[in-house]
Amino acid sequence: MSETAHLWLFFSLVFGIVVVPGMDMAFVLANAFAGGRRSGLYATAGVIAAGICHVVVGVLGLSALLRLVPMAFDVMLLLGSAYIAWIGLALLRGGGTFAPVLETRRRNGWTAFRQGALTNLLNPKAYLLMLAVFPQFLRPEAGAIWLQAAILSLIIAGTQFAVYGSLALAAAGSRTVLAGNRQATMLVGRAVGVLLVLVAAMTAWQGLRGL
Repeated sequence: MSETAHLWLFFSLVFGIVVVPGMDMAFVLANAFAGGRRSGLYATAGVIAAGICHVVVGVLGLSALLRLVPMAFDVMLLLGSAYIAWIGLALLRGGGTFAPVLETRRRNGWTAFRQGALTNLLNPKAYLLMLAVFPQFLRPEAGAIWLQAAILSLIIAGTQFAVYGSLALAAAGSRTVLAGNRQATMLVGRAVGVLLVLVAAMTAWQGLRGL
């Protein structure tokens, strides 16, 4: 297989993982609906930064540790689900209004960035990528491992930016359209809250099955 075909195959696999709805996608949407384009893009940047961290720790061998200690992976699932459920339940308790739940992210993009990074660091899909996919695309005969990892991480970051960034812009645009309709805004808020709780429940179920 040529190097170009090798990279295209990796991109296809990464894209297939990223576009599946999950914790990162739900969190970016919640931020974009709450704080608009700026907040959604900061959250996207946080997710991308955490993705780079996944690559670094994967190359350093943390993936091997998680493979040897499966319970650590299940604990990550439970922590991530609890975090996302907290945000979703806060939205539902607030009557579907975003302001009380994500107010600080409107004023401080760093908060959206930091919490977006935390969401991805606790995201089981990211560890699935590092455990099952990433190592297969590191070929010692192709040159320096660090350079290959850097190229693959750029593909991951670019894919995340394209998918989550587009969703953030779309959600922010919908937020602008709904700004004058409080009832519609509340319905959207509740829908996002339910989405977050469902994602958290499915993630927690996976974690509990593994314990």
